[in-house]
Amino acid sequence: MTTQTDRTEITALVDRFFRALDAREFTPGWADGFLTPDARMQTPLGTAEGAAAVRATEEALGRYDRTQHLASGVVADTAEGTAVGTARASWNALMVHVHHDATLFQVGGVFEATLTRTGDGWRFARMAVRAVWTQGRPPAGVAQTPARQPSAPRVG
Repeated sequence: MTTQTDRTEITALVDRFFRALDAREFTPGWADGFLTPDARMQTPLGTAEGAAAVRATEEALGRYDRTQHLASGVVADTAEGTAVGTARASWNALMVHVHHDATLFQVGGVFEATLTRTGDGWRFARMAVRAVWTQGRPPAGVAQTPARQPSAPRVG
């Protein structure tokens, strides 16, 4: 069972992680407070593990002049049948990216994560983001999320 303290700590981890991304203070070891050493991250740019996931994150953000990541609706629970000290979380995200020419690329997405409780608190072991919608010019190598067409009304 996930305690209120676990939920609060996991939500704070999400918030701190997004703020760290936007602050871009990527000093050596910056990710240790967020990721397990073998963390796996899956984004529209690809999948990376461990130190490569950290480098990929830094490289992805370097494509932009600045960014702002906002999280909402964090849902965190320990999953039945998983090891003690493991949790799953998901949250909505609004990610605003400012290209170097000052144009915007915005993404509305959903993050899903598996977390591990370490001696220093919760850390992301697995994290994946799925774009629900995009607006603006994506970075090179990333396909634009197609606009959804309204469904035809059901008859009968």
